[in-house]
Order: sequence, then C-alpha cells, then structure tokens
Amino acid sequence: MRPDLTLLRELIEASPGFGRGRAGAVPEPLIREAETRVGPLPPSYRWWLAEYGHGRAGDADIATVGPAGSADGMYEAVTAAWRLDGDRLCFAVEPDCGDGYHFVLGRAGQAGDGPGEYPVVCRDGTDGCEYPVAESFAGFLTVLAARSRGLRDGPNPTVARLWRSTPGVLLDNGVHIYGPHLIQERNETFEVPRYAPGWVLVGDDSGGDGLLMRHHGRDRASVHRLGLGAVCEDVATEGEWVTDDLLGWLRAGGFPGTALRG
Repeated sequence: MRPDLTLLRELIEASPGFGRGRAGAVPEPLIREAETRVGPLPPSYRWWLAEYGHGRAGDADIATVGPAGSADGMYEAVTAAWRLDGDRLCFAVEPDCGDGYHFVLGRAGQAGDGPGEYPVVCRDGTDGCEYPVAESFAGFLTVLAARSRGLRDGPNPTVARLWRSTPGVLLDNGVHIYGPHLIQERNETFEVPRYAPGWVLVGDDSGGDGLLMRHHGRDRASVHRLGLGAVCEDVATEGEWVTDDLLGWLRAGGFPGTALRG
C-alpha cells in the first residue's frame, strides 16, 4: 500500500524515542544533491529528511543529509561511502555494532504499492545474515513502533502485511484502518478483548461501525463490520461480512459496494 504520510506523522509523534534529532530538517536542494551520489531516495524517507532531518527510531539512528561539501565525510550522512554496499544502502544502524537497516535498491514498489519505495532488510550486526523487515521506509517505522509496543508485527498476518507498507489507511469515505499507535487504545475503549475475545478491532468507518478480524484460527483474513456499541463474541454471525482481501478492498476504495472475496 502507498504510505500515508499524515498517519506516519501521527505515529512518529505518538512513539517515544522516534523523531527529530539535532540536525533538523534537510532542505530539498541538499536532498537532491545527495541523490546524485546514491541515486533516488524513497519518497517516505525523503519526507522524513524534509520533516525531521536526523533522528532515531527505536534503537536505530537514521542517516541524514549533511551540509553541502561535507556530506561525504559525515558518518551520519546517507552519502557516507561505507553505507553503500552493492545494491544495499544502509540508512539506519544501531550503536555498538548493532543491526543495520538497508534499502534494497533496484526493487522499487509499483504504482499501487508506493512508487519509488524500496523494501527494507535488516542485516544482523553479529553474523551479517539478512531478513526482510518492511516494504517501505514508512513500513520500517511502523514495524519498529509495533514491536516497541509489544504488538510484534501485527495482530494477524493481514494487518502485519499492511503495516509493512504504511501505518494504517484513512480513505476519503471515512474508512480508517489503524496503525500500531491507535489499535491498542481503540480496542480498550470499545472493550473488544472483554466482549469479543479472539477478535481485534482493526478499523472503523467513521460512522459508528467497527471493522473486526480474528486474532487466531484458520480464517484471519475476513473482515466483518459491526456497530461499535454492539461488539459481541459472535462477530461473524451478528456482523456483516465485508471482504477477505483487506488490501485489495482498500485499493478499490472501501465502502460502499466494494466487498471483495479473494
């Protein structure tokens, strides 16, 4: 999914340890100059640079862009020579020989999945092994925010897949799928663990109805619509089935009349 930068700002501001560092926002001309050295930077990372400049996400220090003429000599700069290793560009690293996070260059997302966004992999600081983390820089921040809140990668595989690209979705028609900065509070507010154990409120329609999915079991793909004042244990019976392809449904525009069966 295309990263929602408004929700990304909300995620950052709501996440302790995320945000602005000492370097401040980076002007657009300096970002373009850095791109002449390392190639096009993904849009959500460019947004971070323009908004925050230099900062931290969890334990990882995020690279910045240095002043003109000094970028190549700055350890913190994304243009530092050590950061580019073949088709891997290290944009964040944990201190004391910790893990590094890299863009996989040359594998930019398609138009519907965040044009120009690169997948993110983690390189283990001990043995150098790699494993995938996210589908975008925005997804990287979302995944780290979820883990810091004890949510692991998400409440079920479908939401985890969404969070690897964006910290939630807010459509023009009011459909709102929550990011990790909202999902716990919304579930507590509507007492979903008490009245609908085994289910999780993943979003709402901004009109009084919630969108719920199962935590466990064979069917963790179906989305059901139910009034937020009528949350009960038998969501599948009392609610309205919406889709079993959440990401496809969101790309199609959500309500009304866009229910999809995968």
